[in-house]
Amino acid sequence: MNVSAILQYILSGITIGSIYAMVALGFNIIYSATDIINFAQGEFVMLGGMIMVSLVTGLKLPLWFAFPVAVLAVTLIGAIFERLCIHPLKKPTVLTLIIITIAGSILMKGGAMFAWGKEILSLPHFSSEKPILFFGATILPQVLWILGIITVAVALLALFFRITITGKAMRACAANRRAASLVGINVKRIVLFSFALSAMLGAIAGIIITPIALMSYDRGAMLALKGFGAAVLGGLGNPVGAVAAGFLIGVLESLGAGLISSHYKDAIALIVLLAVLFIKPSGLFGSGEARLKKF
Repeated sequence: MNVSAILQYILSGITIGSIYAMVALGFNIIYSATDIINFAQGEFVMLGGMIMVSLVTGLKLPLWFAFPVAVLAVTLIGAIFERLCIHPLKKPTVLTLIIITIAGSILMKGGAMFAWGKEILSLPHFSSEKPILFFGATILPQVLWILGIITVAVALLALFFRITITGKAMRACAANRRAASLVGINVKRIVLFSFALSAMLGAIAGIIITPIALMSYDRGAMLALKGFGAAVLGGLGNPVGAVAAGFLIGVLESLGAGLISSHYKDAIALIVLLAVLFIKPSGLFGSGEARLKKF
């Protein structure tokens, strides 16, 4: 096994790991504001990719215009899901809320199958499809788009939580919802905004990964599982840890597929996750408390 092959596996792992990181951030945002593990998060990723395909290949809209339209559509779906399924409940238990998100995931998956069928859909690359040589390995320009867009998204998210009133209110709710309510913060509105924001992140991840990984109605469940694994591995409520863990899981998957067998790539990442949680249940970067303060 030569160095260029190892580098190729690492680059592939970083690419898919960045998507896991985005999904993990969505989990963290909702968990910190509501204590809910939103198992519909993977469906937001799937819907982002599927809606983008319809806009570009069906309606023939240019990529630069279809991108924000698809993100907005999924953001609205996330907000509607919260208003219809979470908001009306009076003092629900955490278990009830988790079951509701699982039901929402099943409904979104079924709706996607009804709307788009069972075919695997593709999306044109954002720019050239000609691979770029990098120290003996090759990298597609779309990978650079993925890493660039995710870097910008994470940076803007960090600024949002640090300098905006809404972002600071979300951090306050993450620290102590009752205290936030006592100082005048509308906690229910923050919950709505957290679902919309996590759906937006999921949509972005789905759109940028579709040109190289393709998309189908049933991709959301596995993406949610890997994203949840990254969120737990990084420490629930720790966004920096979620990003680091997402990259780690992606690289481990890629190395496992290349050096051992592609049949075991999912198992390898999950075994590492279980091993870490046995040793440190709060995750690699967790402190035992879920807080959205690391941004």
